[in-house]
Formats: sequence, C-alpha cells, structure tokens
Amino acid sequence: MFCFQCEQTAKGEGCTKIGVCGKKPEVAALQDLLIHAIKGLSLYAAEGRKNGIMDDRVNRFTCEAIFSTLTNVDFDPDRFVTLINECVKLRDDLKEKVQAAGGKADFPEGPATFTPGATVTELVAQGEQVGVKSDPDEGTDTHSLRNLLIYSLKGVAAYADHAAILGQTDDKVFAFIHEAMAATTDMNLSVDEHIGLVMRCGEVNLRAMELLDAANTGAYGHPVPTQVPLGAKKGKAILVSGHDLKDLEEILKQSQGKGIHVYTHGEMLPCHGYPELKKYDHFYGHYGTAWQNQAKEFDAFPGAILMTTNCIQKPRDSYHENIFTTGLVGWPGVTHIADKDFAPVIEKALALPGFAEDAEGKTVMVGFGHNAVMGVAGKIIEAVKAKAIRHFFLVAGCDGAKPGRNYYTEFVEKVPEDCVVMTLACGKFRFFDKDLGDIGGIPRLLDIGQCNDAYSAIQIAVALANAFECGVNDLPLSMIISWYEQKACAILLTLLHLGIKDIRLGPTLPAFVSPNVLNVLVEKFNIMPISTPEEDLNAILG
Repeated sequence: MFCFQCEQTAKGEGCTKIGVCGKKPEVAALQDLLIHAIKGLSLYAAEGRKNGIMDDRVNRFTCEAIFSTLTNVDFDPDRFVTLINECVKLRDDLKEKVQAAGGKADFPEGPATFTPGATVTELVAQGEQVGVKSDPDEGTDTHSLRNLLIYSLKGVAAYADHAAILGQTDDKVFAFIHEAMAATTDMNLSVDEHIGLVMRCGEVNLRAMELLDAANTGAYGHPVPTQVPLGAKKGKAILVSGHDLKDLEEILKQSQGKGIHVYTHGEMLPCHGYPELKKYDHFYGHYGTAWQNQAKEFDAFPGAILMTTNCIQKPRDSYHENIFTTGLVGWPGVTHIADKDFAPVIEKALALPGFAEDAEGKTVMVGFGHNAVMGVAGKIIEAVKAKAIRHFFLVAGCDGAKPGRNYYTEFVEKVPEDCVVMTLACGKFRFFDKDLGDIGGIPRLLDIGQCNDAYSAIQIAVALANAFECGVNDLPLSMIISWYEQKACAILLTLLHLGIKDIRLGPTLPAFVSPNVLNVLVEKFNIMPISTPEEDLNAILG
C-alpha cells in the first residue's frame, strides 16, 4: 500500500505497511480501486451532460463513494466491494445512455472499461495496480497537483453529501466533481490546466459549503449563542460523534421519553446551538474532546456510542459492542445502521449502566455562526474603531493524535487580551474550554461551528471587510489553520480561491505537495508553515 492523503502519514512521507489511521493494506487497495472506478463513471457522467443526460442516482452515488474513501470513514472491505461493483454497473448503464444519445463512448482502456474481479483477493490485486504509485507522472508537479485535486474533491464530496441528505443540491457541484475526476485520467493536461482545476475546486467547495449551511440552518434554524455543560447527568446515556445533524435529530426523536440523555462528542458540539435540536430536553451536554483522548473517552463512556461520519479513531476491541455506525462509516465487527432506525442503539443504552450520578463540569459557549455574529456586527465594528479589539485570529481546522498540535493550545493562551479568537472544526478541542473572558461583552473565544462552517467564517470576514471598505487581506485578521484530512484541503483551496493570503498552516505541510507547487502557493498567497506561538504572534502583531 501507499497512502499519503492525511497529515499524520508515516514519517511525513506515506504509509506503506498499515495506515497510521488503522487502515489495512487490503482496505487501502480497495479504496484506490473505488477511486479508479469513479474516474470511469465520471468520464461518462461528464460526457452525458454534454448530451443532456443527468442522472441523480449517479450524482449521489459519486459523492457517497468518494466520501467513503476520506480518512477515518470506512474500514470495512466488504462495503468497498459493494461500492466498486455498483460503480461499474452505474458506469455501464450510463455508457449505454451516452451511446444512444450519440455521445463519445469509446474511451481508452482503464477506468472506463475495467472489469472488477470476482473475489476480494482479485479486487485487492487490481487496486494495488491503480494506486498513487501507478501514476506515470509520479514525483512530478503534475502528479502533485493531480493528487491535491483528488484529495480536495473528497472534501467537496463530503460536504455535498451532507447537504444532499437535507435536500440541498446544485448540479454545478456534481458536474465539477465529474469533470475533475474525469480530468485526472488525462495524462496530457499541462501544469497550468491542473492549477486551473485546483483553483476551481476551491470555488466549487465554497458553493458546497454554502449549500450545507443552507441545509443545516433551513432544517434546524440559525445557531444562537448557547452554554453547553461538559459534565454528565445521572442516568442512561447515548453519545453521538461525527458531523451529521440529521442522524443526531433522529436519535433525539427516537430516544425521547425513554429516560436517556444524549451527549455530543467531537464536531457535534456546535449542534447545541441549533434551535430545532436544542429544544429536546434530554439533549444534555458534551462529553470528551476529539482526538487527544478519544480512545480513553470511549472506553470510559457508560452508554451507547453512535458514530456518524469521519474524524474518529478506529475503535478498540474493548468497546466494539457498545459502538454503532451510520451513514458511510464502517468497521468490521461494529454494528452498522443503514436505515436510521436507531432502536439497537437505544436498546444498548438502556442495557448499559449509564452515569451513576450527576457530574458537574465546566460550560462552553457555542453558536457564533455568521447570523449570530452579524447580529452584533455594529458592536464589533465600534470596538475595532475604538481600538478595544486590536486583532482577530481564526485558529481553526482539524485535530489529530500526532504530537505537535499543542502549538494551537499555546497560541490561543498567548493571544493578547485585546484580541479575539474565532474557531471552528475539531481543532478547537485543543483550547475550547479556555476562559478568555470578553471585550466589552464580546466573548474573546467565538466558536463558529463545524469544519464546514468555514463558510460562516468567510461570511463574517467578508462582512467586516465591507463594513471597513477594504479587502479581507486588509483586515486585522490572521488565519492559523491546522489540517488533518481532505476536507481541510478543500477549505484551503476555497480560501485561496478567494485570494486570502498569509495563512499559517500546520502542524506539517502536505506530503503530496511538491516543492515547486509549494513555491507557487508561497509566491502567490504567502502561505507559510507555523513556527512557534511566540514567533508567529510577534510576526503578526509586531
């Protein structure tokens, strides 16, 4: 195997024996084969659009299948076998429609024509022949850009899938995913053409995040500032981790009146700010953080655990029987719920002891999405003009288990008292419970939400820039970004599409970005690696 799509890849170069995430070579090969198959499906989907053929099933499947290969989503080989075979069937059905419409259907051998093996062993062997190392341009800037595009498309597909679950879609997003995946089969594209696709990916991801924002706020209302307890209530318990608001809503509905308290974990924390979710009186608080102590937290949780999407570690055998997955998430030996009937989760919660007594803890504030922040924009603008607020820092992004992420904790702790920290995504769990106080009633730590709520952060920045009649790069705003997986890649491209400069990125730079590609990003956008909190703060604030 060879995989270098995440920040924690072995030695900063690539995982070759087993993934740092726990992904086995068999699964890595099947994921590579699925991406190969999706390229073939995308060739016909892109050609189909030219001939008036658009298939909603193909659109949704493409996003779901790509999403399943994102880091820490699916480790179950059997499910990849099903996806690969379904992908090829959809490809061949679409090929017939394209032929009937007079479109191009004679694509060269490869993703457009391959026949999947009959057994898992055969499929794994096929996957080993089409992975990253099979690229004839390996080691070149073209290879680097091609992988940057594929990995960022995984992030776009994730956001598009979340939005579609709640009824928000835009064919422009699906069309670009197919166009871009098909383009990765063209070995004649120039570096400039690849750069163009990469930058367009950032633009399309902005649209995907906009759709997801509309989906979440349309279904559950705009988040409002809300205090969330970090303690526990005596009684039975269910913990929901991941990102999917629909799954959380369903578990709240189905567990209502059964004497069970529902807790969030990781990126589900911001859900407490949504009016239509916080109305459930058994939706109590937040348990644990994200990556740092996740295994211990899950081991210690005395109830049932539902994992809804990625950014979660592979569970240990010690608590397999208490864990359930939904959506695209899967591991061998863990019960998967495909139909949103969460009766098994509820039954497990009722059978487990739950919390023996109330446990008081800190509280944290969530709910500072763009609607809430814009509601007090006048107050913020006046504070800046009066020099009560000197600078804004967006300290945001992914968390991870590898050493080096304490930088973000120390950075926030060292931010001067006349500065405001905005945050989002699971990286905030390095400092989310810090009491930074306020500036004239404006909290110094503003939790904007999940990783996809980078859209909110962008809207806030644009609104402030308009208020001060300047560009976003002219604002007293600095972005300190941590990355781990592929949604972060898509968000970074969105920021670059918007022309945002001077981003500090860490803990390490992507292994799949070649020196020349990195130099282009540095020269055009002044992207830089993080150094130390003291050095970076001094460089920013002077």
